[in-house]
Amino acid sequence: MTDERHLIRRVQKRGDRAAADALVRAYYDEIFGFVRRQTPNENDAFDVTQEVFIGFLRTISGFDPRRVRLRTWLYRIAANKLVDCFRARSRRIAVEAPEIDEAAGSDEDGFAQRVADREFAERVSAFLGGEAPDAQRIFRLHVWGECSFAEIAEIAGAPEGTVKSKYYRLLAKLRKEFADYGQ
Repeated sequence: MTDERHLIRRVQKRGDRAAADALVRAYYDEIFGFVRRQTPNENDAFDVTQEVFIGFLRTISGFDPRRVRLRTWLYRIAANKLVDCFRARSRRIAVEAPEIDEAAGSDEDGFAQRVADREFAERVSAFLGGEAPDAQRIFRLHVWGECSFAEIAEIAGAPEGTVKSKYYRLLAKLRKEFADYGQ
């Protein structure tokens, strides 16, 4: 952690490319994995991940490692870039979802685990593009980023109860929208 703070200061004060490269390398695979689980193909994942790190380097001067961890900040940037990506995509792609009966509550039917299926994940991601950005971020971070609600609350700067509420509301909506998928 101290070494990471030292690298951040070197980038902030001197624009040190080697320090910037070390920071990117330290988190690239993790952030790419988070993005890849949500994008339709590897090229899109590379593009979004590149945008994440470009955004990171452009805004590093305002980053304060005493207020938030770098990992948390990178996930926030990644979630925002994914929201932007799917918001733009949802304007171009019409998603046909089956009509279904209502389902709500917890994740007893394993809906969150079903998004591991690539085709299903793509349909869910496209659908998410039309939802509120904060709800999208929460869902993406919890399901694909495997972040706890406490971590997401830190990333989102919101109370954990609010994060859980938004997640479960969106989960109920998704369960309703995709209840018959794959059955």
